[in-house]
Amino acid sequence: MGIAITNTYGTPHRVSDSNPAHVTSCDRYRIPLVGTITPGRPGYEDMVDMLKENGHDTRPDGYGLIFLESEEFSATYFGSIAQIEQYQRENTHGTATFDSSQGVMYAQWPHGKGWDDFIPRTFWNVKARGGIADGVGLISAFGHTSAPGADVVVYEFEGKWLPDSEPQQLVTYHCTACHLDTFHDSGHVHENTGPSSRRWAARQARQHIISAHRHGVGDTNSACRPNNGEILRAVNAAAREMWGTTGNAVPDTDDAYCATKGPCSLIRELRAGVRPSVYRA
Repeated sequence: MGIAITNTYGTPHRVSDSNPAHVTSCDRYRIPLVGTITPGRPGYEDMVDMLKENGHDTRPDGYGLIFLESEEFSATYFGSIAQIEQYQRENTHGTATFDSSQGVMYAQWPHGKGWDDFIPRTFWNVKARGGIADGVGLISAFGHTSAPGADVVVYEFEGKWLPDSEPQQLVTYHCTACHLDTFHDSGHVHENTGPSSRRWAARQARQHIISAHRHGVGDTNSACRPNNGEILRAVNAAAREMWGTTGNAVPDTDDAYCATKGPCSLIRELRAGVRPSVYRA
């Protein structure tokens, strides 16, 4: 494809040779969850189906589990209960390691019957680990390959789908080249339920960059299409006519509007370690 997408901060990830939007692995992970499952647990048979299908269901007493997550990837380790209990004892100060060769590792976290009740909701930013708040903060960012100085930022935030609805924990991305607000296309804003939500948001951020590389910034076929303030100027013209004023009701450039009322204002506070107000409240 002739394009290399690079992190502007965070952990580098390996991507597919044929599709740089698809992350395949990572060298460093967090371990947000550790646990065990044993026969007799509701849904246990469904939970170990994936092991049976791959010939890995070899522990009749059950499994110890370690869930790993990076900014854009996740994995699940299945080992012995004794190994995981030892890891928990040794990890009192958060410095323990485990030998992954003793068990099997699967890409991503499992889901479905049994798993959905077992795995709690998790966030990348966790207050207990120094985050601004649970589910509020920056996740990753990529340098824009077709707009020098711009980047595409993936972030967790609190927002409302409608002004009178309850705040939700959400995840999305924002491009500082086009300043399009992904809230206007809810297919790019996801409920932030776990690693798969964050992986999907990061994948869409990469796809945004790839689209700009293929079609150029501003092309009608490109996902990266700056409005150059056209809509804002129309709003200002209508407001001046309606109110009989000479000033602007809103900033008349996309970057200025975004910096005060859009995603850039939210990202600026996240970069500073400040908890932003609920978006679109």
